[in-house]
Amino acid sequence: MKFLTLLRPKHWVKNAFLFIPLFFAGEIFNTSKLLDLAVAFCAFSLIASSIYILNDYRDIEADQQHPVKCKRPLASGSISKPAALALFVICIFAGYALGILVGQKFVFVLSTYFVLNLLYCLGLKDISILDILILSTGFVLRVKAGGVAAKLAISEWLVIMVFLLALFMAIAKRRDDILIKMDSGKEMRKAAKGYNLDFLNVMLALVSAVIIVSYLMYTISPETQARFHTYRLYYTTLFVIGGLLRYLQITYVENSTGSPTKILYKDRFIQLTILLWVLSFYVLIYLPTDKTFFE
Repeated sequence: MKFLTLLRPKHWVKNAFLFIPLFFAGEIFNTSKLLDLAVAFCAFSLIASSIYILNDYRDIEADQQHPVKCKRPLASGSISKPAALALFVICIFAGYALGILVGQKFVFVLSTYFVLNLLYCLGLKDISILDILILSTGFVLRVKAGGVAAKLAISEWLVIMVFLLALFMAIAKRRDDILIKMDSGKEMRKAAKGYNLDFLNVMLALVSAVIIVSYLMYTISPETQARFHTYRLYYTTLFVIGGLLRYLQITYVENSTGSPTKILYKDRFIQLTILLWVLSFYVLIYLPTDKTFFE
């Protein structure tokens, strides 16, 4: 169980971004492509877990000072360093073995993700602003990997929206680090020196506004309207705004945004907005409805 915890399987939900291109292409029930994506998902999860292991290995001392991270297997001492390094190597080999089954282009994207996050662990995460940009780029690479695995083209709108959403959550997470620092007097990460509460609050407001405007532009763009055969797609902005406002409420009112993954698993309001957003697109893409109903 402790080795499974070290792999952070709860964070594998992030790799569901690989399936986004297939969903919007209207081929989510294509068994062949789903199988390829399932293998790609496993490969990405193993490589991501190897990064988590390396990150925990390098951050043992810092994690021991954190009120939550101190419970991680390496920080708590429940797993030895040699055992963690052995699991790190196994994850890399297993991840690439599966990646090769998907294809060369997928392996290239997977390698880009691995190298970028390796550099992040080895020092880039200590550079403020660059740290959150790298985290956000990781989600874009997940979407790109999904498109490559399923052999589908990816819209520039999809890349923009995924990057902005990931950036928004990364900023909120950094804000939580600053709050912990203000509470305990202990600095949770070196990059925190480049942030303060006012700066992060401004960034959150700025990025959330850009997300809403960008999404509205996406829904009313001629290309999108032609693809979905309706110009009423902007109605779905309600769910996007609702989800963002709830996340901001958790951030500003409840001061609890340490883990976006934890919020996704636990917050019913955000889960509902995501479900309704997905259902609205599912109806438009997959159900044989009369599109004039949406006009």
